[in-house]
Amino acid sequence: MKFVISVLSSSNAPSTRRALRFAQAVLAAGHEIVRVFFYQDGVLTASNNLVLAQDQQDIAKQWQAFITENKLDAVVCIAAALRRGVLDQAEAQRYQRDAVNLADGYQLSGLGQLHDALQQADRCISFGGE
Repeated sequence: MKFVISVLSSSNAPSTRRALRFAQAVLAAGHEIVRVFFYQDGVLTASNNLVLAQDQQDIAKQWQAFITENKLDAVVCIAAALRRGVLDQAEAQRYQRDAVNLADGYQLSGLGQLHDALQQADRCISFGGE
């Protein structure tokens, strides 16, 4: 079975941790993840600038490692990312900002990438949101 996973809450939200555990289970069961799409506050998961208290799990780093290890297509909604200050090199230059903080393994793109992935997948599972 082919899955699209949509993450809508920030990296410290329980739903983001559940999304990661679900994604790990999907691959462990032999299924495929077509794309992981980070939207709304979920885009904060792709920021290199998050600093957590020492007693908290760094779910953002766990997501990044999981994406890298499994060579997953991880797309961050560009509109939501820009509103929350998550920038890659091109967008930082475009908006004349000094900071580039999009973590390795992620790419900025539009909602069309979510639509495209939905056309290829059997299921879309969303975590978080309001």
